[in-house]
Amino acid sequence: MASMTLEALVTQLRAAYGAELLAVVLYGSSAGGEAHTGHSDQNVLVLVQELRAAAVAAAGAALRAWQQAGHAPLLTLTGAEWRSSVDVFAMEHADILERHRVLWAAEGMDVAAGIAVSRADIRQQLEYEAMAILLRLRTAMLSSSDDAAKRVHVLAASAGQVLVIFRTLARLTGDSAAMDNEALVRAVSARAGIEAAPFVAVVLHRRGDEKITAARAADVLMAYHAGLEQLVAYLDALPSAQ
Repeated sequence: MASMTLEALVTQLRAAYGAELLAVVLYGSSAGGEAHTGHSDQNVLVLVQELRAAAVAAAGAALRAWQQAGHAPLLTLTGAEWRSSVDVFAMEHADILERHRVLWAAEGMDVAAGIAVSRADIRQQLEYEAMAILLRLRTAMLSSSDDAAKRVHVLAASAGQVLVIFRTLARLTGDSAAMDNEALVRAVSARAGIEAAPFVAVVLHRRGDEKITAARAADVLMAYHAGLEQLVAYLDALPSAQ
């Protein structure tokens, strides 16, 4: 798999978009100091003034090279979309603003300026996203049959989205969202009254501290699924004004 550094990505994006490029921002685990070998934590937000036809081909080449290096797709928004979508993408805005590192920005560009995330918007999106993750996981679990390797992959692949849910819930309930993912999982699980063990197991697996073996895969996946069911039920009962 070809490698591609953040510096190379920024260079290619600046060449592709020219004066239309507003900012390139790293967010997620890498920005928070917790990256994991073998899993994509290099999440990047790209803000542009507008998408012009002349830039699409060059920017697309950079995006493909980035994904071929094993990273998540670039999140590309216009500046106007970044500001106007704060209500419908409240979780993403809150998560990016809490843990981000500006890799490059045009003069005078402040990613956080004028962005105010509503707790009511976060609460509404949080339950929707948690339910969507549960259903995707359930589908993947049912289709994994007796394939232990596939079950482990399903767990690891879902973890990034689940951790965003946990961080968002911590903020929503007035708790400090721990930067360390294991501490975050334990704190939020205690708050929601769910079993932390399967979520901790996936965090440790992603870190490489303690791999989920084939013999454990089915039990961990079932417990993880049950925990997500409990989390969705907790969110459903959570008052909007809390």
